[in-house]
Amino acid sequence: MTIDDKTIDKLAKLSSLHIDDSKKESLKSELGDIINFVENLNEIDVSHIEATFTTVEGGTPLREDVAIQDLDVSSHIVNHAPKSEDGFFIVPKIIE
Repeated sequence: MTIDDKTIDKLAKLSSLHIDDSKKESLKSELGDIINFVENLNEIDVSHIEATFTTVEGGTPLREDVAIQDLDVSSHIVNHAPKSEDGFFIVPKIIE
């Protein structure tokens, strides 16, 4: 894959970055080197190697969800809210 000015401009737009014209050439070269390295990894045959990690079996271990009521923390948070009443946040009405 070749990196051209159009690709650099698209990456700059997607990343919301401004790339100086003076740095585009070096960036094209660096990105080209990275892509060539990754393409080399695609050539490695790993079909005979067993996976050491998979998310297919067993899923993600979850901890037990335990509710803790700490009135000091909740009152501290509500006291620092821009507007609150009776322990609840007051927010602007958005639905009529």
